[in-house]
Amino acid sequence: MRILVVGAGAIGGYFGGRLLQAGRDVTFLVRPKRGAQLARTGLVIRSRFGDIDRPSPPTVTADAIRAPYDLILLSCKAYDLISAADSFAPAVGAQTLILPLLNGMAHIDYLVTRFGSAAVLGGQCVISTTLDSEGRILHLNDIHGMSFGERDGTVSSRVEAVAAVLSGANFESRLSTAILQEMWEKWVLIATMAGINCLLRATVGDIMAAGAGNLTTALLEECASVAAAHGFAPREQTMARSRAMMTMPGSTLAASMLRDIERGAPIEADHIAGDLVRRGEAKGCGCSLLKIAYAHLKAYEARRARESAVSRAA
Repeated sequence: MRILVVGAGAIGGYFGGRLLQAGRDVTFLVRPKRGAQLARTGLVIRSRFGDIDRPSPPTVTADAIRAPYDLILLSCKAYDLISAADSFAPAVGAQTLILPLLNGMAHIDYLVTRFGSAAVLGGQCVISTTLDSEGRILHLNDIHGMSFGERDGTVSSRVEAVAAVLSGANFESRLSTAILQEMWEKWVLIATMAGINCLLRATVGDIMAAGAGNLTTALLEECASVAAAHGFAPREQTMARSRAMMTMPGSTLAASMLRDIERGAPIEADHIAGDLVRRGEAKGCGCSLLKIAYAHLKAYEARRARESAVSRAA
């Protein structure tokens, strides 16, 4: 199976690197700058599960794609989705499967509209990675897994083939018959974490120290109500685990979106919070706290855009 990994960043580079290490037929779709860096330094991964130093990993740029791939692994940021789709479009053939690992659900709607329902699988991953200043991929936690499947829950021969190629690559991979449920549950968790961490500009432990854990649980319930209204109520075991994780005294846990804000980077406000607000409004959900969190994120984006414009004009 020919696999095209879109980008060689923190997530795509990690899973693609593991697949490459396991002998799979992997090519990274990269922009010229990242391609030049990989040619110079190689693909470097630092992880408690084993390091990878792969000189000159296989790469291709969008203009050099000449034939379809069997599987496209997509893990870009939501604000890069359209440009990423433009770049990998020449790699999509009649039998190509697209496995996206983005959070939320809006990307599924976009990919289905652009490439057809049959081409798009459901998928989600659980991992914490980042790129350092030298372009190395640093694995920050002790989890590295993904689940995927047909969006209707069937176990088809084609998704079994994907499961076979992903297995045995030194990360956890699981074929799911309830992938949309899992994606909604993760979305509820991510939206709650990003919303409350960014709104209060604080870690889980700092929020608890401020006596504001009730705000976290209230936001969690709001986000869960939207999922329930769309037929994907989070399972109680999942909710209990999320509550415990997000109300743990002394925890230094915080959403990556907070780190993005603190360093002045772009964020996925519309994809993570805004789309959930819109879906909630369509079903008559109140979501007042979620709307405040979303407004905070949009205010950050407005300030960032204004300061960027001033900087360019200076």
